[in-house]
Amino acid sequence: MEADQKKDGRNDEPAPADFEKAMDAAGFGLFNFLLLSICTIAAFSTVFETSTMSYILPIAECDLEMTLFEKGSLNAATYAGMISSAIIWGYLADTLGRRKILLYGYLADAVCVISSSLTQNFKMLVAFKFVGGFIVNGPGAVLFTYLTEMHSAEHRPRVVMIIGMMNSIALLCLPLLAFAIFPRDWDFVIFDSLKVHSWQIFLAVCGLPSLLSGLCFILLPESPKFLMSQGRNGEALREFQKIYAINTKMPKASFPITELVEEVPSRYTNVNEHVFTVENTPVKPKFKRESRTFSQAFREGMQQIKPLFRKPLLGYAVHFFALQFCILLGMNTIRLWLPQLFAAITEYEALSTTEEGSGSLCTILEYSANKTMDIANVKDSCSNGRPNYSMELYINNIIVAGAGFVGYFFAGAIVRALGPKRLLTLGLSLSAFLAIGLYWSVNGLSTLIIASAFQTIVSVSTSCLLGVVIALIPTSLRSLVVAVAMMFGRMGALSGNILFPIFIEMGCIQPFLMVGVVLFVASALSSILPSTKGVALQ
Repeated sequence: MEADQKKDGRNDEPAPADFEKAMDAAGFGLFNFLLLSICTIAAFSTVFETSTMSYILPIAECDLEMTLFEKGSLNAATYAGMISSAIIWGYLADTLGRRKILLYGYLADAVCVISSSLTQNFKMLVAFKFVGGFIVNGPGAVLFTYLTEMHSAEHRPRVVMIIGMMNSIALLCLPLLAFAIFPRDWDFVIFDSLKVHSWQIFLAVCGLPSLLSGLCFILLPESPKFLMSQGRNGEALREFQKIYAINTKMPKASFPITELVEEVPSRYTNVNEHVFTVENTPVKPKFKRESRTFSQAFREGMQQIKPLFRKPLLGYAVHFFALQFCILLGMNTIRLWLPQLFAAITEYEALSTTEEGSGSLCTILEYSANKTMDIANVKDSCSNGRPNYSMELYINNIIVAGAGFVGYFFAGAIVRALGPKRLLTLGLSLSAFLAIGLYWSVNGLSTLIIASAFQTIVSVSTSCLLGVVIALIPTSLRSLVVAVAMMFGRMGALSGNILFPIFIEMGCIQPFLMVGVVLFVASALSSILPSTKGVALQ
């Protein structure tokens, strides 16, 4: 009797698959490697947008006639733009989709970066960097969400570390590009009025990853997890089939999953439209998203974010925001001022006599602060042309970035041994000690060693944080939370870069003590993070 029921009835039909099961069935192969390659280029775009100014500060100070405070403002301008756009981008990514934000966002950023390379004065450059930050904040935050949603739980932890490696590779490429471009005598005039210097060519080259990655996202699918969270299972199943076909080189129709669980029943469909099969997949979905008015879409979006203001998500979100503020204040303040610090060190050591020695970092900082105290000093120092800094400046930055890249090769084993939460807590504590330790640096070599250790440890440990966000926040709110968390992180980076030159003028230990104390606070906050062991994507 039961056997007959299995033949004639539906007992032999497989149960609807959830996201994790469907992604496992899609496999891991060629598609994932293509995805990681494109996302690596995209990660370059975000890092370049936030970091290029720190490399042109020593070179362009004559052309732009910048004071020490203006240098800090230029470093902070991108983060100011990011802060202003975080909530907008997060809302759009959770309503319009991940792929559209990545595609149009990076293309728009490419236009902005290339335009910034043609600027002729400080105010124009600050304005373009603000707009660039406004634009790149969207795709920059969505990239992490998109990449993790395109992998199963088995591969997701490694993807988190790969993202960190992407950023390290990008940070390594920046000083290499500077090393290749800045020594060239590429100063010329076009159209009889547009002056072009080597640092502007450097900016234009740094816009190429945005253009290339934006074009590549045309070829990639939408996140199936996002589509399922929107009740668009038919589209999600087709995206799974595409991934499966590329990974296995098998026909799409052979994908073993024929039905997906309905995460959001009746969002856009009728009650009987939640089952889609490979043999009978509608070519045009019946849900008519285009018929919604703006007010309806807005109300749906507001309904979607309501859970974020209730327990436990509200507590998680506030915790993440505070952590991001502290971590990025500490990490990006030191990172973005390192090229300027190394420039001051190489210039000071070149001027000092053998008997005088290298001088402590405090002595060097005092010399640098006095040299660029006001705009008149900058004009005087530029009377003989632009500063001619030793290439040792860029070699030092290459070493720091290279150390961070190498650190990620050991990150996987460290995460498995300590666990993400413990690594984050211990890493931030150690980073705090190293930041304060820069105060006792006695020469360029010791500064290089401490800075390399600091950047490596803080970068690797920080990679664990967004993995916690991905695990604890539902798909429908994930991009918004990541974007707002990034906004608080940018606020921290902006605050740090504005305060750092102010503290330098006040004294030597103050800027490093500020960074150390903030990282100690971040370490304390990370120690009370909830555990994410065995947690599947919601």
